[in-house]
Amino acid sequence: MTTKLLITTPALLLSIALASTGLAQNAEQGRDQGQSVSGPPAAHTSSEASAPVLHIKSVEIIRSAHPPVMDIIRVRGIVSTAGWEEAELIPLSRAVPADGILEMIMVARAPSEAADAKGFEEVEAIFPLETNHPFKGVNVHSASDSVSLTQLPGYAEGKPSAEDCNKCVGKTFVAKGAAAPAGKPAADLVREEQLPTATRIVRPSEGIPSADSNPNRLTLILNKDGKITAAVWD
Repeated sequence: MTTKLLITTPALLLSIALASTGLAQNAEQGRDQGQSVSGPPAAHTSSEASAPVLHIKSVEIIRSAHPPVMDIIRVRGIVSTAGWEEAELIPLSRAVPADGILEMIMVARAPSEAADAKGFEEVEAIFPLETNHPFKGVNVHSASDSVSLTQLPGYAEGKPSAEDCNKCVGKTFVAKGAAAPAGKPAADLVREEQLPTATRIVRPSEGIPSADSNPNRLTLILNKDGKITAAVWD
């Protein structure tokens, strides 16, 4: 598993936020000088094909050891396949929240094409907060979950990832609540409850109602015997 890192200080987002909150004088100047903001920028408005990451692995807030004190939010996320790029943390509102918890979403630029399930990848992004920021904690969302941290500095881990299905092909699918076929060892089974929540199961006799693309959706193709013949993130 590889990790990709991006420092999140987009000039456009800072410009929108700072204009609306009056928290700085010039967003472009802040970016050039490596400055951060004490209030969150606006929601992401990129024209790129960005999508939430699949799962939040951990959230950490690191505090600098020397003045001026700065807190840095560091998040590790899990994505469905290789090829995701430019991970970043996006605050969900312009204003300082009433409860002091900064709500964010972790997104990245998804691959343009469907890909076989070959194992999850790890991405990473950081987001600096200015000295004397008003936040009491952070809650970071993904496509399937969120991880909250209310101790500054501090560290919190998410729940373990679901089955990545890199070894699903050739195994027998067992629907949620169904009994496993007699005589089949556990190693030869894929149970629905172990799969990501948005998994789509396609059986030979069923139609496919939508051809929309979703890089966080795992599609399993079954044959007439219930064996998995293909596992694709599409």
